[in-house]
Amino acid sequence: MPLAGKGTRLRPHTLHTPKGLMKVAGKPVLSFLMDDLVALGVEEMVFIVGYLRDEMREWIEREYPNVRGHYVVQEVQDGTAGAVALAEPYIDEEVIVAFPDAVFEVDYGMIARLGEESSGLIWAKVVEDYQRYGVIVTDDDGNMAQIIEKPSEPISKLANIGLYYIRDHELLFRGVRHTLAAGPGKQGEFFLTDAFQYMVDHGAKLVPAPVEGFWDAGKPETLIETNQHLIEGELGGVDPSASVEGAELVEPVRIEVDVVVRGGTIGPGVTLEAGARVEGSTLVSSVVGPGAVIENSDLHDSIVGAHSVIKSASGSMSVADHSRFEGA
Repeated sequence: MPLAGKGTRLRPHTLHTPKGLMKVAGKPVLSFLMDDLVALGVEEMVFIVGYLRDEMREWIEREYPNVRGHYVVQEVQDGTAGAVALAEPYIDEEVIVAFPDAVFEVDYGMIARLGEESSGLIWAKVVEDYQRYGVIVTDDDGNMAQIIEKPSEPISKLANIGLYYIRDHELLFRGVRHTLAAGPGKQGEFFLTDAFQYMVDHGAKLVPAPVEGFWDAGKPETLIETNQHLIEGELGGVDPSASVEGAELVEPVRIEVDVVVRGGTIGPGVTLEAGARVEGSTLVSSVVGPGAVIENSDLHDSIVGAHSVIKSASGSMSVADHSRFEGA
């Protein structure tokens, strides 16, 4: 599981918080994937760490004490193939490779149903912004024929989402080694998709698997959208300990334990984490961290860090933990 990235698109929040621990609907993004893997019966995981590695390892070991974790440091951010290559010494059987920049909703049961003739699954989804992804071209049998990283032309809109099951782990790592030996691609990176292409070129059948849901959390606007989607379901609602007086709540909202709201309008698409206090303010499509204070403000599409104090602000804001802003 590659976790070494700096999360530059989510700064200033990721200056002190690993990207995978940014929260949506009150949970770190990484925890959605970890919960799925644990429920699937995965007991051993390899974490490729780098930036803020100590914070990441401490969180994993505290929250998932029953997972047998191996931590490998990626000193140079040289791409997805470079990251996965570091896991090879720990892999001696089938493997799930997952990039936890998003919340996935997929049918993991497809792993058990995969035919013996197939070497793995690549979960994929039709997208419009295909230039951001590796896109898959299929053959007449529906298997992967080509995978092209970040194409400039719409050769396909079937994008791999960063979640893979590989049964033939030996051929995978042969492909990874071949990719690294061939030299870097765009922006000096080594792409894992080139290793998948190597597998197919050497007879492997990789099956694109349908994706029921894929919600990106790798940049502020998509993190806010993902938060809104998730709180539309069972992760939304108002905790019984929260105090809401004279305020209009426009669903979906998530208002956590010990939150205080006085006046104003909250929602839609707003999460107020534990102990936050909001007075006389309007908040729309925003995530407010624990213990934050917002007064007399009108905010939309904002991320407010933990224990920040915001007064008399308007518009869209992205402020790190323990920040302070006071407008005119």
